[in-house]
Amino acid sequence: MTLHRRAVLAGLIPLGARAARAQGEPWPNPARPVTIVVAWAPGGSTDFVGRVVAQQLSKELPGNVVVDNRPGASGTIGHASVARARPDGYTLLLGVNSTYAMSRHLFPQRGYDDDHAFAPIGRIAVSPIFLCVNPQLGTPDIASFVARAKTMPGRLSYASSGAGSSAHLATELFLRAAGIQVQNVTYRGGAPAVQALVTGEVQLAFVDAVTALPLMASGQISAIGVSTPERNPLAPTVPTIAESGFFGFQATSDFALLAPAGTPEPIIRQLSAALAATMRNPEVLERLRQGSIFPTFGRPEEFPAYLAAESAKWGEVIRSRGITLE
Repeated sequence: MTLHRRAVLAGLIPLGARAARAQGEPWPNPARPVTIVVAWAPGGSTDFVGRVVAQQLSKELPGNVVVDNRPGASGTIGHASVARARPDGYTLLLGVNSTYAMSRHLFPQRGYDDDHAFAPIGRIAVSPIFLCVNPQLGTPDIASFVARAKTMPGRLSYASSGAGSSAHLATELFLRAAGIQVQNVTYRGGAPAVQALVTGEVQLAFVDAVTALPLMASGQISAIGVSTPERNPLAPTVPTIAESGFFGFQATSDFALLAPAGTPEPIIRQLSAALAATMRNPEVLERLRQGSIFPTFGRPEEFPAYLAAESAKWGEVIRSRGITLE
């Protein structure tokens, strides 16, 4: 075969096939694990979702899928590592909206562009956040808390796990809607922030459902609202914040599976199909539901519009509240 004929035939080979041919192997190679980077420490809701999804994807794909925790800088360290990874389908990212939609407004020098550094595979699920108070405060609902805060502006405090976290921005969104002043006390992580609420060091905090539910059951904290448009089926007596007088209020932790930009389209399609099958699996759905995490699977082509809307929403909150990393 002449050199010219080989060049013509090479141009007819699809992109995904050329990528696999360049690697000398089909995708996925059962001998090579697919790694899902989780940009947060083990034990939290993002890590939980990552491990549940990875376990089932290992059954949907002809190979093992593992989780690699790379925490730091509000998730941007893990995101940056995937943005720099080879786009071959073997390195993926379990992103959460506190990083892919919020951190861009606080970390302008994070080393990557969320809109162009990643190829979406699909949204996965959402986790509600409960608005909680210390029971000793004596405010059993949102109306009584707002009334109390208005009588003592700036004297109550709320806990957050750092500037730009979902809990931090959800609280600022609520305070703006309520027209009240409550001081932010920042802690080094979600666990010490919740502990501060339990001990009464602060009076208010937004707490992820997976953490809040057992503390609510034991009476250590009281939930006065939930951040989703519907009530949480695991705590049906807790009203939504929207139905408590704040129409349209919504703030959740949203999870999505992403790949480095440039990952061949055939690989993205295969991963999206495997993710869709994972999110239809009854055992997966039950495990997530027990952690108060609910599926919102979306196709890759739906993600850019969702990301633009989510980024615009939280960027406006950050600007209007004057939130910075200082």
